[in-house]
Amino acid sequence: MGLVLFARSTRSLGLTEAGRRLHARARAVRDAAESARLALRHTRDQLDGTIRISATAGFGRHVLAPLLARFQTLHPAVRYELFFTDRRVDLLREGLDIAFRVTSKPPDAWVAQPVLRFEVRAYGSDRFATLQHPRDLAAAPALLLGQSEEPFASQWEHADGRREDASLQAAAWGSDLDGLVALARHGAGVVIAPDFCVEPLPALQELGIASEPGPAPRLRDVLPGWKLLVGFDTVQALTLPLPAGSETARALVRFVRDSLLTGR
Repeated sequence: MGLVLFARSTRSLGLTEAGRRLHARARAVRDAAESARLALRHTRDQLDGTIRISATAGFGRHVLAPLLARFQTLHPAVRYELFFTDRRVDLLREGLDIAFRVTSKPPDAWVAQPVLRFEVRAYGSDRFATLQHPRDLAAAPALLLGQSEEPFASQWEHADGRREDASLQAAAWGSDLDGLVALARHGAGVVIAPDFCVEPLPALQELGIASEPGPAPRLRDVLPGWKLLVGFDTVQALTLPLPAGSETARALVRFVRDSLLTGR
């Protein structure tokens, strides 16, 4: 400082007049910094702000929506901008805070956390008999996501490790999985779908959350013990790493993960 701040003697140490002036100003700076820190802590503890969230349509409607409603009761100041779509979303360009994506290869520079394991199974109404082998599906009208009129070559795995191929002929197909599930509920065919789009999740039931609003025609697994091999089986939550990522977004991901893994 170029000034004498301390007055020293052989027995004591004190501040000079310049030291007292500096101390008063420094204490004000320290108090302002502490106030700012406490304000940020309050914001962190009382979560607020807007979170931009992308999710696959099925996961968003059947799993995420009821959990967001529960999270909002805990943190009413948090707001959401939602993109429930099966379109491939550019995370950075669209300024997303969280993306719930079914993928085995998360994009670089994003932190991926698994939140839900799932299996793809064959579901039909009570008008369809229980089948023993995937090849028996050839006789049933198949409702297939994203397929065309051409037969779909599929491979299935049993819980005991057996594998079997089956050729499926679509009676209806398209990009709207919920529409195909609705057709199946009304007896139009057997839909091949992730379990969380059809069956109530045990974790949500333990939380007392209904994933479907009101009664709907029941679907059951018509090929018990068998699952379709699709190359991925986990919904991942993608967030930006620190310090760019939002603390509110990370808190929501922890809430979704804990709710689905433990039913808490």
